[in-house]
Parts: sequence; structure tokens; C-alpha cells
Amino acid sequence: MMAPILAMLQTVETGGGLAMLGKALGAGLTVVGAGIGIGRIGGNMTESMARQPEIRAEIQTAAIILAALIEGAALFALVIAFLIRQ
Repeated sequence: MMAPILAMLQTVETGGGLAMLGKALGAGLTVVGAGIGIGRIGGNMTESMARQPEIRAEIQTAAIILAALIEGAALFALVIAFLIRQ
């Protein structure tokens, strides 16, 4: 059985294969990028709260706001990736 990516590339004559590949790559890179960004925020937040526990609330609030901004940008990028036409 052929890999799904190879099956998509076989439909290049109709133009649908490369569009599907672009959608898949765009969605995958978006999710990976958002995961890396939120992971870095979480790690740095934990480290800074360990160093200065007295300002834990301010650090946590800022980290939640930053994570929400990353999620918004990732959602926007996913919508753009799925709007690629065939």
C-alpha cells in the first residue's frame, strides 16, 4: 500500500495533490510551532516562579495571556492553511 503523501502527489495532474500537501504541512507546522512556543512559556514561567515566588501571580497572569496570544495566532494560521484551494 502506498503512503498517503505519495498518493496525494499522484494527483498532481488535477492540481489537488499539492494543495492537500500544502494544507497538511501548514497545519502540522502550525501545531508544532504553537506547541514549542507554549512549552517555552511554561518552562520559563516555572523557572521564574521558582526564583521569585513572591510575584507568582503576576508571572502566571502574564504567561496565560502570552499562551492565549500564541493560540490565537496558531488558530489564524490553521484557518489560512485550510483555506488553500485546490
